Amino acid sequence: MLTTTAANNKLIYFRKEIYREYVRENLFSPYMGPSMNAIIRVITDLDKGGKNGGEQINIPLRARLNGQGVGVGQLRGNEEALDNQGTRMWIDWSRHAVTINNAEEQKSSVDLYAEIKPALTDWGQEKQRDEIVDGFYALPSQNPPAGLGSPNGQRVNGILMDAATAAQRNTWITDNADRILVGNGNTANLVAGNFAASMANVTGAMTVSGALVNRMKRSAKKANPRIRPFKLKENGTEWFVLFVGQEQFRDAQNDNDIKTANQNSRARENQGYLKNPIFVDGDLLYNGVIIREIPELSLRLPVFYQTAGSGGIQIAPAFLCGQGAMAWCWGKMPTPTFLKEDDYQFLRGAGIKMAYGVGKIAKLNAAGNFKEWGVYTAFLAAVADN
Repeated sequence: MLTTTAANNKLIYFRKEIYREYVRENLFSPYMGPSMNAIIRVITDLDKGGKNGGEQINIPLRARLNGQGVGVGQLRGNEEALDNQGTRMWIDWSRHAVTINNAEEQKSSVDLYAEIKPALTDWGQEKQRDEIVDGFYALPSQNPPAGLGSPNGQRVNGILMDAATAAQRNTWITDNADRILVGNGNTANLVAGNFAASMANVTGAMTVSGALVNRMKRSAKKANPRIRPFKLKENGTEWFVLFVGQEQFRDAQNDNDIKTANQNSRARENQGYLKNPIFVDGDLLYNGVIIREIPELSLRLPVFYQTAGSGGIQIAPAFLCGQGAMAWCWGKMPTPTFLKEDDYQFLRGAGIKMAYGVGKIAKLNAAGNFKEWGVYTAFLAAVADN
């Protein structure tokens, strides 16, 4: 009779190196910074470790002068008042932790405690990136975020899209009518003062294209207050950044004008093809617009948009951004924390804490509502893959 190995005698080898689930980096990062020309302006004034502390911050805004002025006539009495307003931002806390006891550490074939720090780092970065996405979808508001200071906290300033009422959406579309595009044209598709009816006019054929990117850029340059380009080249060329989700980036890649421009106009010498999104993952370029895919714009698409288009199709906003589109306000930079109640050294735990607020910068208008400062929004089809 053939001898077989008993189950308890079979060799089992456990690897010490653990495989971690992929966490995508923050693809907004190249456009975040403390300078005035950043798309997402990072503000650290509330960081108490630095100087001030506090729960709120006001971001002052000043519109350009647009009066006629005078010639040789009397100037006294014909001066123009500076149009100045401010965007109020609130911060809140975000914390997380992992605890393990000696018994579980003893059983494990891997060093579980060593995995806590990278896991918390990934969690914090993912949280921040996702809340930037939620901030783009939110409607600006003068009031503190719903849930501010509650056990779950609320760092996204504004009214979350799925929590907004029909009246709030209608007010937003009225106040921002000069900086939005509905489908392939506002004349046919924008229903004045009615957000839902406007979205219902977007058909599956109204996708991101070279022609619509050009239209967005032209309209953004005429919006009032003016949207300051992300950057100006030495020859006066103005550049904007268009943030889109996966479906709209797919449509942009398939558009013949955009595809041809990236295929024929981008450098091939000195391995330039390694920066061409036709061959490798990367941004598309078209007529002074950087088209950047943010997958989380699809993954966190508000429920409202998933059936808002004509015939119930999925649509999505595409965000054409210039300087000062959004603010990221730090109250407490990410800081490691450690468990103190250790049950006679039987428990070990580590955590992270941070405090911040994020939201679109917007200017209060004469009606007491908000017009966004550095964002032009296009509502286009975003039909999912079959």
